[in-house]
Amino acid sequence: MSNSIRRRSSMLAACAALLAALVAAGCSVLAAADPNALWQIVNLDCVPAARTKGKPGICTSVDLPRRFAILRDRQGVAQHLLIPTDRISGVESPLLLAPNAPNYWADAWDARRYVEAALQKAQHAPLADDQIGLEINSAMRRSQEQLHIHIDCMRADAAAALAAHRSDPARIWAAAMVDGIRYRVMRVPGPAFDFNPFDIVARDETSPDKMGGQTILVTGAGPSAAQAGWLIVNSSSDTDGGTGSAETLLDHRCGNAS
Repeated sequence: MSNSIRRRSSMLAACAALLAALVAAGCSVLAAADPNALWQIVNLDCVPAARTKGKPGICTSVDLPRRFAILRDRQGVAQHLLIPTDRISGVESPLLLAPNAPNYWADAWDARRYVEAALQKAQHAPLADDQIGLEINSAMRRSQEQLHIHIDCMRADAAAALAAHRSDPARIWAAAMVDGIRYRVMRVPGPAFDFNPFDIVARDETSPDKMGGQTILVTGAGPSAAQAGWLIVNSSSDTDGGTGSAETLLDHRCGNAS
């Protein structure tokens, strides 16, 4: 083996070790270390491992045809992140609204099984669909410059507040207040997750600047989303009384699964 190949192998090994250490520490350390760390994890470790070895590297899974990876976030009991394998900054990216754009939200909903598996391993009770949430932060409130959807437990009191909307007329926005924060909520009927929340929110917030201020959360409208449908919860940093992050509606400790 030549010296150049040895040096390259050593550099790759050191890089992989650093990325693994960052993942083990959680997203708060990722943000402090490098706002591009999630992209580096997916692009430098998970995707190459999937292509060359058929394994996900330090990710939980990699779906090359559907162009996303699932990464376990050590912050919390069971939190996972869906991260595109393409370079996409976040909620404001026009790539998310392209006609052939992947529906990352539907993929994230399918990936809730990894949260459920982590809860089972930790000997927690299983969750109903209205106890699981998917969430994305606005451009101003995110820590990483790579799109990622949080997949985690809902706060029990937040789920209870949103339950008032489980019988709302379909596909119509309704006002909601949770923790004194102004949101709007839309119920989308089941049985299939055949809608894209990015498209739905973008009907009103048409420019990248407007989309950049949006936070979106999706949860089951009832214990079975296939029967009750889903709730899209949306707010914005430029809405009076609104917010650019609905992550506070999630419970990374998964108290509702204890």
